[in-house]
Amino acid sequence: MRAIGCHMRSHLTPELSMPQFRAMVFLEQHPQASLSDTAGFLGLGLPRTSKLIESLVSRELMSRHEHAEDRRRVMLALTARGREMLEKAREVTAGYLARTLAGCTDEQRIAINKAMQILRPAFSVPAERGNGKARSA
Repeated sequence: MRAIGCHMRSHLTPELSMPQFRAMVFLEQHPQASLSDTAGFLGLGLPRTSKLIESLVSRELMSRHEHAEDRRRVMLALTARGREMLEKAREVTAGYLARTLAGCTDEQRIAINKAMQILRPAFSVPAERGNGKARSA
């Protein structure tokens, strides 16, 4: 997973840190997550997460706005530019994986597929607070 994540990040932008990349993926999977939710996912404090998010907002990869009912709560979302950047990185990474696995036999591909089906539930993260969706690693 680390190699895949690094490969994806390398095709986003050289200035994008791993925590910024992880924040973008988290917000893609959890639209309108709060700053606190994002900080919890990243394992960072609110001040550091706020600075990280501000960097993404200034590059127009993410937007932030106040919650409609609680103005103290900051809601985050990827912009169209941020979503496009992640999609492009995924496409490039899918090609990388296809080339990497091209030398496998049919039996090996079947074994890899079965192993991935077994591992998916083992590596899924419990549902995030309040959204009811599980996130897979």
